[in-house]
Amino acid sequence: MIQRLFRLAHKKSPWILTYNAGGCNGCDIELLGLFNPRYDIERFGILQQASPRHADILICTGPVTIKTRPYLERIYEQIPSPKHVLVVGSCGCTGGIFKNAYNVLGGIDQVIPVDLYLPGCPCRPEAIFNAVQTLIDRL
Repeated sequence: MIQRLFRLAHKKSPWILTYNAGGCNGCDIELLGLFNPRYDIERFGILQQASPRHADILICTGPVTIKTRPYLERIYEQIPSPKHVLVVGSCGCTGGIFKNAYNVLGGIDQVIPVDLYLPGCPCRPEAIFNAVQTLIDRL
């Protein structure tokens, strides 16, 4: 009974942690647009969290570089289970235009397991919201 109540609360109020591994910050700006009054994702119970220890969903943008790899791994390890990872933007999915750079390892999936990919350059806030809703349905 307690587990069922916990899962219901977990599904109704997921907390999001965003992480920018690098890139041009175009997807980061669109992510911030989700929390402004026009889209206001918080009215659906989805809150942005600054601590990985309290987050349920990790949203990553940008390609993974050599320097950001250990930080991304550490953040992923600190998120309690069940955890889900959403990759936003072409750079996060494949490395994008930075793919052949000397310091870029590739997409986020080169470092941590990914649950959902959202390609685009940059992705619209509506598409990001739909992807978050898809992850919530998987909870």
